[in-house]
Amino acid sequence: MSTKQKTARTKTKKLSREDIVALYMNAVLEQSEFPTNVYKFCQEQKIDEAEFYNHFGSLESLRQAIWGQFHHMALGLTQKARGYGKMAAKEKLLTYYFTLFELLTANRSYVLFALDRSEAWSDRMKQLSGLRKGVKSFAKELIEDANDGKTLGIFKHPVELFSEGAWAETIMILKFWMRDDSPKFEETDAFIEKSIRAVFDLFETTPLESVFDLGKFLWKDRMA
Repeated sequence: MSTKQKTARTKTKKLSREDIVALYMNAVLEQSEFPTNVYKFCQEQKIDEAEFYNHFGSLESLRQAIWGQFHHMALGLTQKARGYGKMAAKEKLLTYYFTLFELLTANRSYVLFALDRSEAWSDRMKQLSGLRKGVKSFAKELIEDANDGKTLGIFKHPVELFSEGAWAETIMILKFWMRDDSPKFEETDAFIEKSIRAVFDLFETTPLESVFDLGKFLWKDRMA
C-alpha cells in the first residue's frame, strides 16, 4: 500500500478500491486533516461520487477498510512465505505480525496521524474494526488447525478466547510500535517475538518463563 500516487484523475478513468484508498491516504497526509465529506474529497481528487460509492458507503467505512487492507496484504504475503504450510501456529502468527508491522512502517506517517487524531483508544477501535475482524479470523483458523490434531477435548484450546487474545496482543504491539524510536524499530521486533511466545505458552503447561521474560522486557523498556 503506497500513498505516493498522482492525485490528478480524469472523470472517465475507472478507479479500483485500492486506488481510492491510496488517494485518500495521500490527501490526508498532504492536507494534515481528514476530508470532511465525500463530495469535497471527490471534487479535490477529480473523481465521480458514484465511483466512490461503488466501493465505499462513507468516509468512515473507507478509513476502516484501510486497516482491513493492511491485514489482507499482510496475510497474503505471510501465506506466500517459504515453508508456510509446514510452520507451527506460533511461527505463522509471528510471520504475520512481522509482515503486518513492516507494512505499517511503510505507511507510518498515515498510521500515526490517523491514530493520534483520536484521543481515546475507544474512538480508535472503531477505525481499527477492519483489522480486528481479520486478526481474529486468522487467529481462529490457526487454533482450529492446532486443535484438529488433538483427540481429547480437554487438550483443545478455546478458539474464541485465543482469537480475542490475539487481538489484544495486536493492540499492545501497535501501542508499543507507535512510541518506538529505535533504529529500524528493532525494539518492536523484539517485543513481537517475546509477546507472541508468551501468548502461545499461556496455552501450554509451562508459561511462567515466557511471561517473566516478557515482563522483564517491558520493565526495561519503561525504565529506559
